[in-house]
Amino acid sequence: MFSVSVPQVDEILRPGETADQYVRRLAETKARAAAASAHPEHVIVAADTAVVDGEAILGKPKDMAEAEMMLRQLRGHVHQVYSGIAVLRMHDRRLVSDLCVTNVPMRAYGDDEARTYVLSGDPLDKAGAYAIQHPFFQPVESMSGCYASVMGLPLCHLLRAFRQLEITPSVDVPSNCQTFLRYQCPVSRAILRGEQAG
Repeated sequence: MFSVSVPQVDEILRPGETADQYVRRLAETKARAAAASAHPEHVIVAADTAVVDGEAILGKPKDMAEAEMMLRQLRGHVHQVYSGIAVLRMHDRRLVSDLCVTNVPMRAYGDDEARTYVLSGDPLDKAGAYAIQHPFFQPVESMSGCYASVMGLPLCHLLRAFRQLEITPSVDVPSNCQTFLRYQCPVSRAILRGEQAG
């Protein structure tokens, strides 16, 4: 049984803050904010994602014009998606965080195609102004990393955090993730061995 909480936190990038620091800080801040209305038996899972293109950290676009600008910036080359997760066990207030970094190669979509996607409204609440799973736009050329991370919740990293807190899910998380996403993940075993970030 789970419930969803959307705590209001300041998502402004701090001066000198790196992408990994930024997403981890936001995930941890969201977890602590959600704790205000949680019970001792609860476990809180929080996450945050940023799209990183070179030195630029792209959050959610403020409007359609910025969404179009982000999509033009990202097309035709590889950028990174940083996903931070935080798991807070309420009974002892122990917090564990993790980070997943995934290379994302974007296809060379045209201006009209990007504009049509922006007009759908879908990119306005997405880091980098896109959803990898969008059924029509499909902005990503191919994937060789953690697909779930690009959607916003790297499940193998979440499982790693659960293990640190001695929480054992009743299902096979990597298998279910791959089945649901219809994606044969080439990195899940390495992630679960602790060998890579995503």
